[in-house]
Amino acid sequence: MKNTHLTQTRFSNLELSDIILQGLNDAGFNHCTPIQDKALPLSLRGKDIAGQAQTGTGKTATFLLATFQHLLNDESEPIKNPRAIILAPTRELAIQIHKDALLLGKYLNLKFALIYGGIDYQKQLDKIKSNVDIIIGTPGRIIDFYRQNAFSLDNVQVTVLDEADRMFDLGFVKDIRYLLRRMPEPTLRLNMLFSATLSYKVTELAYEHMNNPVLIRIESEEVTSKAIQQSAYCPANDQKMPLLVGILQQHQPQRSIIFVNTKRCAEQLGDTLNANNFKTAVLSGDVPQEKRQRLLADFQENRITLLIATDVAARGLHIADVSHVFNYDLPQDVEDYVHRIGRTARFGASGVAISFICEQYAYSMPDIEDYIGQKIPVLAITKELLVDILIPEMRREDNKPKRHGKPKSRSSRSSPKAPASVPENPQSQENP
Repeated sequence: MKNTHLTQTRFSNLELSDIILQGLNDAGFNHCTPIQDKALPLSLRGKDIAGQAQTGTGKTATFLLATFQHLLNDESEPIKNPRAIILAPTRELAIQIHKDALLLGKYLNLKFALIYGGIDYQKQLDKIKSNVDIIIGTPGRIIDFYRQNAFSLDNVQVTVLDEADRMFDLGFVKDIRYLLRRMPEPTLRLNMLFSATLSYKVTELAYEHMNNPVLIRIESEEVTSKAIQQSAYCPANDQKMPLLVGILQQHQPQRSIIFVNTKRCAEQLGDTLNANNFKTAVLSGDVPQEKRQRLLADFQENRITLLIATDVAARGLHIADVSHVFNYDLPQDVEDYVHRIGRTARFGASGVAISFICEQYAYSMPDIEDYIGQKIPVLAITKELLVDILIPEMRREDNKPKRHGKPKSRSSRSSPKAPASVPENPQSQENP
């Protein structure tokens, strides 16, 4: 990993307690990233922050360190817990925040509760009743427990909203407002909001429920990182699969994510890549939580090298060392393009993002280029990239794959027409 993403500001020069610095030192963190350099000096002195920064730039450590220090500063009198609430839009992001909190706060006498839907209901309920200091979780399950009087919001001293733009996308804004309106007044809390984009609706939420927040934008003139090498191809629909396999064989990515727009496409793509000897996993919105965590663990530990995901399933994923991102289907929302390719080139590393401008989704590219403020180079499709592949017949009884080569004329092809795609329901991401 390169250190070019770091500033000259050392954590030891900030107003952080020695016990917090000890955790940072053990984790190998010495210098601040740009968002940490700009936000921490303010939040450590009690100023509310609404921060915009690209994914993978150290936002999590920013709000965790400020939360820890604020709670340490206010330990003079016993206070009923919880004293801090950290809200995340997805289960995976909540899990990652909790993991980072345990790492950075290993020497602190703080109790954490990780709360999210889909798993361990009674275990989580018992944990949250045990007078924890910091609740980290998704809005639905937290509200569920709050309505059961499992905990009180009367003593919250710190509130964090992470990936606020995703909160809007997933329909959690009413849930967020429900919780914020039951906490002490904004002037009595330290409030921090972080988002990849500070859109009008996110900024409005910040000013409504925060105490005159300072807006901090990191590299606002660059929507996408310079460390990401972006390119595109223009295949016909029947060229997409041979082209993808050809590119995978050429690049041999160590760890990559392939984005598609529908669950059905993800499943078909997974079947085909598996038939062609690639180790893949499919992550869609309705995959049970235990299986999701197992698949992600396999991906992070290189037991599988290709993760096929829809936008709903991939929101909030924080996976290290993703070398390549493929937009097998172009996203229909321009901000989703930025979130997708932001899965690579994290924390100063470089990455590759390759998009297919196919017949079905080509209309999205002009809007994407306008949004990111740059043209994406279109590369030529060479004969070497259109390789012979095995395409399994979907739901055939014998389940034996048939061999398909480079695209042929329609008159010579007999493969069945693919069934129509069905979009996922974004609300399936969270099970309150």
